[in-house]
Amino acid sequence: MKFADLGLSDELLQSVLDAGYDEPTPIQAQAIPSVLMMRDIIGIAQTGTGKTAGFVLPMIDILAHGRRRALMPRSLILEPTRELAAQVAENFEKYGKNHDLKMALLIGGVQMGDQVKALQDGVDVLIATPGRLMDLFERGKILLTGCDLLVIDEADRMLDMGFIPDIENICTKLPAQRQTLLFSATMPPPIKKLADKFLSNPKTIEVARPASTNTSIVQHKVRCTTRAKRDVLRHLLRTDNVSTAIVFANRKTTVRELAKSLQSHGFAAGEIHGDMDQNARNAELQKFKDGVITILCASDVAARGLDVKGVSHVFNFDTPWHPDDYVHRIGRTGRGGATGRAFTLVSDDDIESIENVEKLQGTKIPEFKIDMGGTGDKAEAKPRAEREAGAEPKREPRGRGGRSKRPEREVAVEAAVVETPAVEARAARKERPAREPRPAREPRNAPTEPRIAEPSRALRSEPTPRRDSIDPPAQAGEWNGPVPGFLSVSAL
Repeated sequence: MKFADLGLSDELLQSVLDAGYDEPTPIQAQAIPSVLMMRDIIGIAQTGTGKTAGFVLPMIDILAHGRRRALMPRSLILEPTRELAAQVAENFEKYGKNHDLKMALLIGGVQMGDQVKALQDGVDVLIATPGRLMDLFERGKILLTGCDLLVIDEADRMLDMGFIPDIENICTKLPAQRQTLLFSATMPPPIKKLADKFLSNPKTIEVARPASTNTSIVQHKVRCTTRAKRDVLRHLLRTDNVSTAIVFANRKTTVRELAKSLQSHGFAAGEIHGDMDQNARNAELQKFKDGVITILCASDVAARGLDVKGVSHVFNFDTPWHPDDYVHRIGRTGRGGATGRAFTLVSDDDIESIENVEKLQGTKIPEFKIDMGGTGDKAEAKPRAEREAGAEPKREPRGRGGRSKRPEREVAVEAAVVETPAVEARAARKERPAREPRPAREPRNAPTEPRIAEPSRALRSEPTPRRDSIDPPAQAGEWNGPVPGFLSVSAL
């Protein structure tokens, strides 16, 4: 089947051909004719199957007829993340270049001024995340009563992110008579309930078993310790013919640390995560698409919707906590009919998560064993330090009280240093004869003889030496021998 067989306009077919496509994917072949017939659709398709074009292409032809009005978008596409919304916007720009359609992108992390101005001028297609859309709606900057076509994309991801109440609220503000398209990789009960409530007699299109992975992706799991993960990752990046790769981690801090670690080892690595503002995230994505960086460390904010051609590998530095996220992560490779490889590094902390992934897929992921010395996949991966040293360094034996035994020479030096003049002086004081007893006090009322004040020590002619001091030599240079109480270095 060709795109020309799907009922698309000649202008749109030319745009598709210019983009380098001739044959539709299964989801596109089934969805496009039904959308053109104005039917509600439930599309269940794994990521990377081309479902975005499955609703973008027919929408362009539908919206080619009609006029736009200020503050009243004619169609609405809801996306869970900013990156996925931007990806859909790129599809509209690419395929709609031969049509006079205006589009607006409503996402967080960007100034509202330009977005409000675009709405005031009137838009045919509004692509938005639920949070920013509700914010502008509550400010009175947008009206949804003229929206005749709604697309809910990545519905299961919307569920994971807690957007279902917002989506239900948005649906109540749209016209009751409208066309609704819902796409999801899985169909959990809350999504089924949402579809039953807001879709009218939908046609269900399922091109793959729910939560199944792309058959063109070769999957592996690599058993290693938590401390060995970075060594294993670098080894695979160097030895598995990697052209471009996305490395996923569960935490934003891990993403930052991984990017810095890879950069310090000479890899052209970048990062993208939720703590970055939108401009910085867009800049990193553009560098990755342009080939300036070849390794992109990412959190799950980038797991869905990123359509970058030529991603040869996906690495799960951490096994995702939610099994569905595994499907979407590895779906960044093996796109458009190409083959890809996915490696998941599994430590003891990841065993339960990887078992849940395998249970969801219904198959065991093959274990890939590697030799860190580069001799092939024959030995289990170990940290480089352990491999070179063979074992942990032995600790010094401990004596009584938990103190380490030290060489006799060090003990001798310490014993010598202890014999200081202050110690000798204290010993001398102990050997002095006892003081004479003080005379008994006289009665308080007894007559007393006049006393002559003793001159202060400061006015005496000669200084009174301290009892515990040691007399130094009379003049410098008279005594060249060792100072009493000290042990010379030569004696050691």
